[in-house]
Amino acid sequence: MVILGIDPGSITTGYAFLKKADNRIQVLEYGTFHANATKNLEDRLVHIVSELEKRLELYHPDALAMEGVFFAKNAKSALVLGHIRGAILVACRRRGMTYEEYPPRVVKQAVTGDGAASKEQVANMVFAHLDIADSELPLDATDALAIAWTHANPAPLAQSLLGKKSSTRKKKATVQQWKDLITKMGGTIQ
Repeated sequence: MVILGIDPGSITTGYAFLKKADNRIQVLEYGTFHANATKNLEDRLVHIVSELEKRLELYHPDALAMEGVFFAKNAKSALVLGHIRGAILVACRRRGMTYEEYPPRVVKQAVTGDGAASKEQVANMVFAHLDIADSELPLDATDALAIAWTHANPAPLAQSLLGKKSSTRKKKATVQQWKDLITKMGGTIQ
């Protein structure tokens, strides 16, 4: 199985392609797609997706693992990130890839054992897990490696936090259930 890990961004998007066979993980490629910040959103989307599609043709991944949505204070930034995520998801789903998203806390927990780990701690552990020489990679690239690694190695905690996907319709969560979840994930309620 070939896994594509994505850390989406409107200017810099991290990506990583990993191949998992049995219990071995091989790093195929990782890096960042950098869009010119002076360009409009549409042109940045075209650039990021075009660069991604070149690699999709090269590696033919089976699965897309992307960093989950987080709550941004700036609604415009969240909307722009949603456009990037959507464009990437469409490009991958058109190729029949499965999709899973992982909240940052779940990735940190899976890679380091600490859901509150720093990006630098995640980078150091992902280098160790994947036997990559420590380097000055952009954190977007190491985050993408961590996301792909998490998908390749689903830890029991990650599975319990993500829950099982079901084809049946679920009841809506109550306000108290949401508050309990936020508290469990380390958040505070005001």
